[in-house]
Amino acid sequence: MISVADASARILERIERLPSEGVALSGAVDRVLAARVVAPITSPPWDNASMDGYAARSADLGSSADAMPVLLKVVANIAAGQFAPRALETGEAMRIMTGAPVPKNADSVIRHEDTDNGTDTVAITQLRDAGRNVRMAGEDFRSGDVLFEAGEQIGVAHLGVLASAGVQAVDVYRRPRVAIISSGDELVELADFTTVNAGERIVSSNSVTLAAMVRDAGGEPVDLGIASDSAASVRAKLEQARDCDLILTSAGLSVGDHDYMRSAFDDLRGELVFWKVKMRPGAPLAFGMLAAIPWVGVSGNPVSAMVSFEVFVRPVLRKMLGLNRIFRRTIPVAVADPITLAAPLMHFLRVVVDRSADGGFVARSAGSQSSAVVTAMARANALLILPGDVREVRAGEIHRALPLGDDLEMTSQLTLQ
Repeated sequence: MISVADASARILERIERLPSEGVALSGAVDRVLAARVVAPITSPPWDNASMDGYAARSADLGSSADAMPVLLKVVANIAAGQFAPRALETGEAMRIMTGAPVPKNADSVIRHEDTDNGTDTVAITQLRDAGRNVRMAGEDFRSGDVLFEAGEQIGVAHLGVLASAGVQAVDVYRRPRVAIISSGDELVELADFTTVNAGERIVSSNSVTLAAMVRDAGGEPVDLGIASDSAASVRAKLEQARDCDLILTSAGLSVGDHDYMRSAFDDLRGELVFWKVKMRPGAPLAFGMLAAIPWVGVSGNPVSAMVSFEVFVRPVLRKMLGLNRIFRRTIPVAVADPITLAAPLMHFLRVVVDRSADGGFVARSAGSQSSAVVTAMARANALLILPGDVREVRAGEIHRALPLGDDLEMTSQLTLQ
């Protein structure tokens, strides 16, 4: 058995980023940039009004100590999408709409509510907008600026920036295709639930959860179905996975008479790197290479499979996707209740993390820590990480927790004043 850190390092050193491909901007959300994006234009391209009102020169407005109102001659109307017919001269103003280019010499846009309109004049009754409400050219970015670096994941705001820069397509890393293979004669697909009702079989829930986790991590699951408890069946499934970027199997890793995953892998001349890790749940964990394709084998126990995915497989997919940050960040949490551990293994306990009264985080058990109890995993929003040399944990001790989402949902509410 090797440590969790050693196992992770051995896996990731064999993982490469996938090749890039061009995609239209409309389909680029959540993809990872494979190349730096440089602004081809300046945005905004000209000084423009940030609200409806009157473009004016602050030099014509005087100061708050002067008598009000200030009368200016209205010489033009500038709608959005239009340009001023000429520069603004002393004592003049131009009616202007939000987003329209301000005329040359103007440095202020006076909002409507601070004016009284005449036929050809405007009376400025309030000077709070002197020198304000003008968005300067290049305020967002300038031509030649680096907008985003390779390795950044494209979010909705990224799309807005790229669209405003005129970028219609981007180079992104290809999504990894992940072959998912479950094994065991006791398993059936969800569609065959009648045999479960008859008490003869159990559903292959790993097929469902692992596919969903792959999709959530940015990959494309390829469900190859269930291998029966025979070396020939397992070999056939592994052969079907040769056009994928990663092979993910569940069960069949132990040394029982019906555990054929490792022997089938050997028959296909795969390179086995390791097959046991000092952790709970998820100690049966295998990693190897089938030709150039990485293989990760996880336990058949549903919770073990999901925990192993979070600890080992998600970072693999993030590296394949080209992300700069491979691991999710852990957070410090105070343990709410005492814990006793029986084995000298690194434990990943299913917990619910909430905000504490002092603004920190507190972790409470999500329920049974059995690797077969999926309901506790469903309630959990984090995994409490306890090192292998820890056997007793006192209430209030600070340890690290691995969030099960990019943004840990807390019960504390945002209060709007």
